[in-house]
Amino acid sequence: MNVSLLKSLAAASLLTIAMSPSYAEDPSGPASVPKKPIIFDLSAIDKTADPCTDFYQYACGNWKKNNPIPGDQTRWGRFNELAEYNNYLLYSDLKSAADAPKTPLQKKYGDYFAACMNVSLADQLGAKPIQPILATIAGWNDRKKLAALFGTTEAQYSTGYLFDFSSDQDQKDATKQIGEIDQAGLGLPDRSYYLEQDERSKKLREQYLEHITKMFTLVGDSPEQAAKEAQHALDIETALAQGSMSRVDRRVPANVYHIMTIAELQSLTPDFDWTVYLSAKKQGSLQTLNVATPDFFKTMNQQIATADLDALKSYMRWHTIHRFAANLSAPFVTENFNFYAATLAGQKELSPRWKRCTAATDRALGEAVGQDWVAKNFPPAAKDNMEKLVKALETALAYDIKNLDWMSDTTKVEAQKKLDAFRDKIGYPDKWRDYTSVTIKRNDPVGNAQQVMAFNDRRDLAKIGKPVDEKEWSMTPPTVNAYYSPGKNDINFPAGILQPPFYDFKADTAVNFGGIGVVIGHEMTHGFDDQGSQFDPQGNVRMWWTDEDRKKFDERTDCEVKEYSSFEVAPGQKLNGKLTLGENTADNGGLRIAYKALMDTLAEQGASPATEVDGYTAAQRFFLGFGQVWCENTTEQAARLRAKTDPHSSGHWRTDGSVQNFEEFGKAFGCKVGQPMMPANACHVW
Repeated sequence: MNVSLLKSLAAASLLTIAMSPSYAEDPSGPASVPKKPIIFDLSAIDKTADPCTDFYQYACGNWKKNNPIPGDQTRWGRFNELAEYNNYLLYSDLKSAADAPKTPLQKKYGDYFAACMNVSLADQLGAKPIQPILATIAGWNDRKKLAALFGTTEAQYSTGYLFDFSSDQDQKDATKQIGEIDQAGLGLPDRSYYLEQDERSKKLREQYLEHITKMFTLVGDSPEQAAKEAQHALDIETALAQGSMSRVDRRVPANVYHIMTIAELQSLTPDFDWTVYLSAKKQGSLQTLNVATPDFFKTMNQQIATADLDALKSYMRWHTIHRFAANLSAPFVTENFNFYAATLAGQKELSPRWKRCTAATDRALGEAVGQDWVAKNFPPAAKDNMEKLVKALETALAYDIKNLDWMSDTTKVEAQKKLDAFRDKIGYPDKWRDYTSVTIKRNDPVGNAQQVMAFNDRRDLAKIGKPVDEKEWSMTPPTVNAYYSPGKNDINFPAGILQPPFYDFKADTAVNFGGIGVVIGHEMTHGFDDQGSQFDPQGNVRMWWTDEDRKKFDERTDCEVKEYSSFEVAPGQKLNGKLTLGENTADNGGLRIAYKALMDTLAEQGASPATEVDGYTAAQRFFLGFGQVWCENTTEQAARLRAKTDPHSSGHWRTDGSVQNFEEFGKAFGCKVGQPMMPANACHVW
């Protein structure tokens, strides 16, 4: 996945796994220990399928048949298997820390986990933890003092509204951090949910309105008042959605980069006092900042200026409830689940509380928890071997760049410079985050969440005007994911993903290259996808291509856009080839690069690619290792949701879309030109 300046797509990684808020009354731990995934599963293969017709069915058919979606999931795949196993290992550490901490750090994250797990406390408190915020909103009656109100709610309760204010890397000077404001403020997953007029979208908006209404009744509103407030909130969100930039448009770095002075920003939004707000955020000396989406802020200003005060209050009350619903009592968490997990994504059951609290603690104090997790679960030998794999992939990518038939020598030189500048980050940070200033109480789950939010906000804004920390990580060590950052030009592989089914340093070389090798190649290719290719070796947005080469690049990526836009993920729901372009390019390039690295490695070892293991050649095992990483089952609702919001294609099309564009796959399985997995005219970028 590609982590960039685009905040709405900041989770640009290998995979997006949505953690739906959920609740279970039983505070006990897991009923059984999850099974540790294996790296290559012969039993998953459906030998009744023709790999040249549908390789995904061949590689994963039996796995899909034998692994239905658990009731507390919306998607179940190999990623989820490993995430579930890692989550259990993490739970064991958290439970021990909660019961008998051995260090101050364990005491801190153990208390966070214990507070989250305390069902009776949450039910006893009900809506009490958010009443001070709601009271503050109720006391606001002066439109001109909205900025002061936001300063208060953010400083005292870690609760913001309408927009995001943060630090970010400067696109034009990647060595420094600048302030940035960006669009936000929606309760539905994407602006399209408010704007599309098909019957399914209209029905979802009706269900969303019902959900907001129910949430208002839980804080004591009458049904009539709740319905009125819900409509107010939806009306304001709809207006904000109309002014928001689409996910596809946000993929262009220039679209989200508009440096303005504070005076210019004030002219853009005359009804919001930025001087007051920035002073409250301890950023009163800020002279300029990036206004990522100016049109959104014009829309926001219009709402501030014209919306009824009670409507604005309703909007803020709703977002307060929504923000903390997962930390409140059973009725809040259950209703939150009913809409966001069940209705939107098709989840059938509430997740066990231990899963939710384990994930929540990892998100809140990930580098505290991660220190102990890594010590137990990521041996030095695994890191050392991973470093060798990365070097092999970098050598293969260098060969690919050198031998491209569509790129000029001039651009090849620049591309190689970028590759040479890659930073490789493997396993965990060199320096762990310091959580000393975070106060955690065993009897205050909402307060703990606010403490962490406030810590993260202070830490983030303190970066403004300072040099970029090139060693910082955006994912916690147990995370089953990986990412590339164009601004830092680095590839990042948390320890969590460096396990089966992706990686086992003791396992078959071909399978390892098909699993983690393709993951490595995927992240490297992000440096040269539609977004990453606009950043130079130092992380600045700069066009280092010749005009002719860029034209050829765009023609080749257009091929992928058209190809993937034809892939259906649910009845009548196709992928958005423009939204998924970067990930599709990385999937295709990663597969080719990893295959090249495998063949080079086998040659160095004096091993024959034709040697069979379990009845498959090295090339076949490579492709099966790749395909089986993406085995998954998904609810129809989740498939539709992801098609609108996720820059990644579904597992089916990440597999078949990549292999049908790579002639070596067809050779490995004896396919004929014209068969689905070996088309006559395939797309080829990297």
